[in-house]
Amino acid sequence: MEPVVIKNVEKTFPGKEKKDQSFTVFKDISLTIDSGEFVSLLGPSGCGKSTLLNIVAGLDQATTGEVTVGSNKILSPGSDRGVVFQEAALMPWLTVLENVIFATKKKMGKEDAKTHAKKYLKLVHLSKFFDSYPHELSGGMKQRVAIARALSMDPKVLLMDEPFGALDEQTRMMLHREVQFIWEETKKTILFVTHNIRESILLSDRIVLMGTRPGGIRKIYSVDLPRPRDPSSPEFIQIEQDIMSILGGEIEKVMKEEMGDDFNSKKASLLYGTDRNMGDHI
Repeated sequence: MEPVVIKNVEKTFPGKEKKDQSFTVFKDISLTIDSGEFVSLLGPSGCGKSTLLNIVAGLDQATTGEVTVGSNKILSPGSDRGVVFQEAALMPWLTVLENVIFATKKKMGKEDAKTHAKKYLKLVHLSKFFDSYPHELSGGMKQRVAIARALSMDPKVLLMDEPFGALDEQTRMMLHREVQFIWEETKKTILFVTHNIRESILLSDRIVLMGTRPGGIRKIYSVDLPRPRDPSSPEFIQIEQDIMSILGGEIEKVMKEEMGDDFNSKKASLLYGTDRNMGDHI
């Protein structure tokens, strides 16, 4: 059991010309993610969700504070953390199977790597597409390859940065089922970044609501609903409404900052989609 521990983390970017123009994304973030837990980071644009995930991934460094996985302090990327981004970033000259093999070929022999890759492609239901190239796949299929590639490294923690943000609603719903299946099968710890309230409730054990910059944790929700979850249930809708009551105001803060005198609260309300997407088009 190796939890992810985020302790008193702050991220500040220095000013380009003057030090006193430095920009604090978030401060004093403390969070423990238990082994095997599915936790979502939810909040409006600019609150630092992706920056925090990048710090856990070792792709960025905190200004103060620290992140540990078990007893290991995170200072750089490592095989104990797999990352899935919004774009699948597959190598177009390699087949689906070769893209997944590429992640593990230095750790095992060629045939073992092939067997290993097939195992995870089967897990994401892509057995019929081993020999296909990325340009022959749909957006959802590409993301499933990216997930298989990350899982093939057998990480302790899977970090997912808005992996379905660019997909249509039907594909996103299908991948929600896929991710739940993968999580239940592998028992991986997952940290998931999203703008979408409904998505976070469907998938998560806990939802960490982050406020606008300088960002911080506004509230943590435990989602104690049976799986698979029904978005039309009163309990589900209540959580949606509670989240929106907090973060609706956070979105308006962002818009006021960006729009200044052009801000109109009536127009702002049009940005809250029926799927509870936080801050569309900001």
